[in-house]
Amino acid sequence: MKKRQLLLITSCFLLLFIVGCTNDLNILPEDENTFLVDDFYNSPEAYKQGLAGVYGNLTLTSSQGPGESNITGLDAGTSQYGRGLWNLQELTTDEAKWTWENDPGLRDLNRNIWTSENVILRGFFGRCMTQVSFANEYLRQTSDEVLQSRGVSETLKNEIVIYRAEVRFLRALAYYHMMDLFGKAGFITEEDPVGAYQSPQYDRFQLFEYIESELLDILPTLKDPLQNEYARVDKGAAWMLLAKIYLNAEVYIQEDKYAECLEYCEKIIAGGYILAPNYSNIFKADNNSNNARNEIIFPIISDGIVSQNYGPTTVAVNGQVGSLESNGSEFGVTSGGWGGALRVTRQFSETMLNGNYNADDRNTIISANRTIEITNISNNGTGYVITKWSNKTSSGANGSANEIVDTDFPLFRLADVYMMYAESVVRGGGGSTATAVNYINQLRARSNNNNSISSSDLNLDLILKERLVELHWEGHRRQDLIRFNKYTGGSYNWSWKGNSVSGIPLDNSRSVFPIPSASLAANPNLTQNQGY
Repeated sequence: MKKRQLLLITSCFLLLFIVGCTNDLNILPEDENTFLVDDFYNSPEAYKQGLAGVYGNLTLTSSQGPGESNITGLDAGTSQYGRGLWNLQELTTDEAKWTWENDPGLRDLNRNIWTSENVILRGFFGRCMTQVSFANEYLRQTSDEVLQSRGVSETLKNEIVIYRAEVRFLRALAYYHMMDLFGKAGFITEEDPVGAYQSPQYDRFQLFEYIESELLDILPTLKDPLQNEYARVDKGAAWMLLAKIYLNAEVYIQEDKYAECLEYCEKIIAGGYILAPNYSNIFKADNNSNNARNEIIFPIISDGIVSQNYGPTTVAVNGQVGSLESNGSEFGVTSGGWGGALRVTRQFSETMLNGNYNADDRNTIISANRTIEITNISNNGTGYVITKWSNKTSSGANGSANEIVDTDFPLFRLADVYMMYAESVVRGGGGSTATAVNYINQLRARSNNNNSISSSDLNLDLILKERLVELHWEGHRRQDLIRFNKYTGGSYNWSWKGNSVSGIPLDNSRSVFPIPSASLAANPNLTQNQGY
């Protein structure tokens, strides 16, 4: 079992769930064993436990174990935060296809034919708003007035100031994902009373302004990079989220903010983070403690015993096991895994197998006895499979369980920052071309790729390929394709794009997902996105 510095305490997860829910979020409490808030906060330790509960929403789906969800009407897999994000950012692109299309909602994502009734969309929308709700309630329970009324010591108050900044980051992160995926959200903060169900709608411009201002406001309070407990927010995480919104600002608010993106990339790079010397260690069961630790800026944690969830790493490890190969034992799970649930498209494979990457450690494709094209999604023997993720440690030991994995999901890591810096340089954000080239070459050298680039090679096409090779299956691809104008339209088609084997253009409306119909029904202030 991993020793977690940040314990996900079931009782506080229950507490925040009970006091933080609103009908506006389409969430209903399912546990009758409630207890009073003031009773919970009688103990000084409760404030850190409450903080763990807000973090817990990124990982856990209920207090009843990984097979249950605290969002009514949704199963655990559908509503886990990281898995919902992964499904929407990966299955809708050229990086992954899900074999078992009878699983609710997944056929629509594979084929880019989703509607507002899609259960995966509803699950992630609800999970993000649950995060907002938990954060708001924690902030209500830790206001100066409330702490004063409870006689909290000055020493503890000083700690709680940091806890509150972390919670505000987690709320901003949820709004960021809503801005990116749905283009809007019902906006509510701790200043609104519990039960303010019909929250006003914020569009991308309003969300961008809010996220930016929140992050800038909390930065002085957050701990310095790598100085907080593992998996807790520090300045590096806040810098990263700022860099992300600036990198995509032309998509979100039609403004060029590459100079700002580059500025925060430089802050992160100077913050003490270090590339793991071994690429594969980033995706192993001990990535919280092996030499990948200082590359990971902010993870979503997973543990086969302590914080069980059917999240993105459990999906990736079990899903990548080939139906023909039955190679799960190589990754520390059952030999059959999930029966060939995940495969990659022909376009993904062709990128990996060209001369630049065919001997690259990041290319883990298995092609023997398989066709490169997925001609029938239900035929799990077609299409190549990969071996990127593992539930084995860097020393070769198995994780603590053989299905739910110990491998943390690196939501943000340094290699992404290197490529964001390079992209900002190419897009006119300033910086140094030589430095950008050096960062790309460092990533290639780390993966034993001897094809170094020069300044004349550095362009947007190369950067998009490098991002696929370095970051595939890490929840970035849809966002990247949209930013590079390769997602909608017909400038780049991949297998099953638009529900066609060879791929067809998508309407521009598909650059955002629809607001789930259940959320529209619950909050009349929300409006549907164009085209749905």
